[in-house]
Amino acid sequence: MKKVYVSLLLLMSSLFFGQRTATISIDNVMQTMDGFGGSDAWRCQFVGKNWPQQKKDAIADLLFSKEIDAQGNPKGIGLSIWRFNLGAGSMEQGENSKISDEWRRSECFLNADGTYDWSKQEGQRWFLQAAKKRGVEKYLIFTNSPPVFMTNNGLAFSSQKNKLNLKEGALPKFADFLVKSIQGLEKKEEIKFDYVSPINEPQWEWMANNGDKNSQEGTPATNEEIFNLTKALSDKLKSQKMSTEIVLAEAAQINYLYENVNGENRDNQIDYFFGNSRNNISKLPNVKNVILGHSYFTTWPVDKQVLSRKLIAASVKQKPGLKYWQSEYCILENPGEAEIPGGAGGGRDLGMQTALFVARLIHNDIALANAASWQWWTSLTRVDYKDGLIYLDDGKSNGGTAPDYVKNDGNFHDSKLLWALGNYSLFVRPGMQRVDVPNQDELGSANDVMLTAYKDIKNKKLVIVAVNCGKSVQKYKFDLTKGTVKKNELTPYVTSENTNLKRADIQKIDAVEIPAKSVVTFVGELQ
Repeated sequence: MKKVYVSLLLLMSSLFFGQRTATISIDNVMQTMDGFGGSDAWRCQFVGKNWPQQKKDAIADLLFSKEIDAQGNPKGIGLSIWRFNLGAGSMEQGENSKISDEWRRSECFLNADGTYDWSKQEGQRWFLQAAKKRGVEKYLIFTNSPPVFMTNNGLAFSSQKNKLNLKEGALPKFADFLVKSIQGLEKKEEIKFDYVSPINEPQWEWMANNGDKNSQEGTPATNEEIFNLTKALSDKLKSQKMSTEIVLAEAAQINYLYENVNGENRDNQIDYFFGNSRNNISKLPNVKNVILGHSYFTTWPVDKQVLSRKLIAASVKQKPGLKYWQSEYCILENPGEAEIPGGAGGGRDLGMQTALFVARLIHNDIALANAASWQWWTSLTRVDYKDGLIYLDDGKSNGGTAPDYVKNDGNFHDSKLLWALGNYSLFVRPGMQRVDVPNQDELGSANDVMLTAYKDIKNKKLVIVAVNCGKSVQKYKFDLTKGTVKKNELTPYVTSENTNLKRADIQKIDAVEIPAKSVVTFVGELQ
């Protein structure tokens, strides 16, 4: 009877004061986080090579810096994973590459005569060094196509549906190229590549889509072809005594990971690569026990977003030790004007509405799909589109696609999306553990408050990230199980329409405020 009385008192108190209680189960670990990242494709190649040093450094600070200024405010978002795009050689081909946009072509370290030129990809290598200087922990190298000297058609995109664009018998050469590129870069840049991703979005055809042209490098591949490449690459890495781990399979949409989509042997990838079959790659040397997918076209409406992520989690859970990474996303959907300005991916938006749309997705990818890593697509963009963290322009327009547009210099702008990602990336570091925040309404909270919590055992920290998509400020009491926070104090860092990851006044753990339309990270010291 006493318990019922206490519960009624708590309920009445909540109704009267408008305060909610959220339980944080410190002892219930959901997953170990591997980090947050972004890629250098494709704009870093020109910005890193041509732009003035001062501007490049300022851009790098926004992406990589973990520094805190004298007022306690972060200088940047402290990405912990940097994705390096290993080019296939379409840049050297020029117009003959049949890739219409020069900015989407990529240089290749490998020359036609079989030699390597490590002076290539100069702009991207500048950003590698900038990341290293600012303490980025993890590096991933990925490729969209085999080198053009090895492809069936001599191009960096395909002429055949549902087939890896690689000459017969060239699989060992492609694997050798990947290994030598990693070794050459590591030696020249003194950077360790933790991961190699050899195939990107194999479910798309990557064939000519504008006359005889395509918009970027890319190749389809069947699961069997991916397995054969993984086996060859695994053998090469082992023979060279390298520790770089292979990560697969960068699925173009997450449903290709857990269901039969179209019967083309490019789906059901969790079962194919980590199930009970001869194609299980988990025991191969240098293969990380993780499956990678891209969150495109599965984020809207919200019930679809929630369901598809629960299906991933259920499928991954059936494979002991397997983890999931959300490894690429920008807005390609059309959720409508009520959700984001312009209603779709087109038309850049530096404001909070788009940031909240993505923050909701980050939350659900982590909390529902159990993603141990979350990675954005293009860190820089020069087009009038919602595909960047930092936006480049000439000061007269919102972006452009002419070859010389901001090629050598220009203006750059941070976005609320950048800082909202920073609410996770700066504070949730590799190795931290996500702990349970039970009893959240998965659908209802999508337009209200969503909470995730993380503990850092080594540094005795508690991090709570709150995404408030609602129109009202919400008051919370955080009730910790199996743990306490020093002085019951939390330091908030707020991203809202008026603040960029700004440190706010210390709050008590039993009297927290989450502003409307904001992302807030609360940091406390665990006792």
